Amino acid sequence: MAVRRVRRIVRKIDPWTVLKVSLVLNAIGALIFVLGTWVVWSMSLQRGIPDRFVEIFESLTLTFTPDGELYFRVIVMLAIVGGIVMTGLMTLGAVMYNLISDMVGGIEITVLEETYNPIPVPAPVRVAPAAHGPPASGNGAGTSSSSADGESPVAVPQAKSG
Repeated sequence: MAVRRVRRIVRKIDPWTVLKVSLVLNAIGALIFVLGTWVVWSMSLQRGIPDRFVEIFESLTLTFTPDGELYFRVIVMLAIVGGIVMTGLMTLGAVMYNLISDMVGGIEITVLEETYNPIPVPAPVRVAPAAHGPPASGNGAGTSSSSADGESPVAVPQAKSG
């Protein structure tokens, strides 16, 4: 398995996508918060913890009445309002990131990319240097451009007619 380092730059984050994803995640978080609070309240009622708080407050001449239904409504409202506020803040954060990344260029991330079937890199082709002979005189009709034995070409003198 071949691994190579790749640099990626995050320049834009789509606010609409952030809105949808954060809405779902915050709804799940709110549901977990409400159900967790309900479980803890039920367990504390079984143990009699609210009644002990009532006794402590009565000894201090304070009034405390544990009303589970009222507390549950408050928790549900807090979960709904918190989910909406967090979704709005995450979307605003995406918009702010886009504005800032236009000025500074974004976040650069270096990741490792694994390839299971690497493409083989061909070996570089080596080209033998060309051998050049002395420059030919005249129109070059008496020069040999190639040699069968691999030696450099040599100018062949021509007989002058005349």
